[in-house]
Amino acid sequence: MTAFQNKIDFTVVFSVKNANPNGDPLNGNRPRQNFDGYGEVSDVAIKRKIRNRLQDMGQRVFVQSNDRADDGFKSLKDRADAVEELEKINKAVKGKKDPDLYAKIAAETWIDVRSFGQVFAFKDSQMSVGVRGPVSIQTAVSVNPITPETMQITKSVNSVTSTTKGSDTMGTKHFVDFGVYVFNGSINTQLAEKTGFTTEDAENIKEALRTLFENDASSARPDGSMAVIKLFWWQHPGKMGKYSSAKVHRSVTVTPKAGVTHPRSIDDYTIAVAPLEGIELSEIDGL
Repeated sequence: MTAFQNKIDFTVVFSVKNANPNGDPLNGNRPRQNFDGYGEVSDVAIKRKIRNRLQDMGQRVFVQSNDRADDGFKSLKDRADAVEELEKINKAVKGKKDPDLYAKIAAETWIDVRSFGQVFAFKDSQMSVGVRGPVSIQTAVSVNPITPETMQITKSVNSVTSTTKGSDTMGTKHFVDFGVYVFNGSINTQLAEKTGFTTEDAENIKEALRTLFENDASSARPDGSMAVIKLFWWQHPGKMGKYSSAKVHRSVTVTPKAGVTHPRSIDDYTIAVAPLEGIELSEIDGL
């Protein structure tokens, strides 16, 4: 494993077509929007997809969704308690507990813990341990305001045996007809040193971002309805970074082409990146 020595910034541009990229449970599961009408995908949703991709790549992941659990555990506490070293620390005699050692072992065990951090605070546990991770993800925001569409869906079979025909109405389905979204992120070297995050881990994160929506299909997000268009990956020459993350992220602009008032495909947009001297940029196409 190679120690992580150079700060990383990244920007991801992705498209949405006839899909709900991130439903809002407080608004009938309609696609998330801010007050100005721009679409949003929460950082939590993006991290969930990154964890899923890391899991697909054979990495050990602590926060697994129930439908993708690959170790038989039904809760985070069960997964943590199954690690013998962590269980011993948690059950140690009062005064001999070592939360720093607990955090170190947890980070060594699971890639998402040493990447995003994690709070270990479970019912009946003897201590609470917090791990702050080096990988930060921002909320994705659409380039243009979105107009969510609503479709009435029906069923053609009775839910239970009955002599009468059941109601055909089943509910509604919400989606974005087309939109381009952008989100940014960074990897901090100081926090990487604390969690043991490595250069190899950074490469895994990069690959997860490049293939973010693979194996992520659902009725709300059919295969091919969401796609990474570009991944911009900057490596700074040192630990602190040559430029601020804000300046690096602002160097990418995604704008509709001249004369296009209602973009309907990624071809209706221009993606440009301003050069920054002394910083290495990799421009990577999505899968």
